[in-house]
Amino acid sequence: MPKMKTKKSASKRFSVRGSGSIKRGQAFKRHILTKKTTKTKRQLRGSAAVHPSDMASVRAMMPYA
Repeated sequence: MPKMKTKKSASKRFSVRGSGSIKRGQAFKRHILTKKTTKTKRQLRGSAAVHPSDMASVRAMMPYA
């Protein structure tokens, strides 16, 4: 059997934590920030975890993570 390939776009977007959960960046914080409130922009800081319903598809994209 040949090795499975990692989807490189997924490896750049996601990282696996020590507990096994997958870390992702927040969306909607890159541009068009003038019309967003300060509260919205503040709550978009930091990272978030991938939802359990999406976990299987993300793990399939990164077989060795």
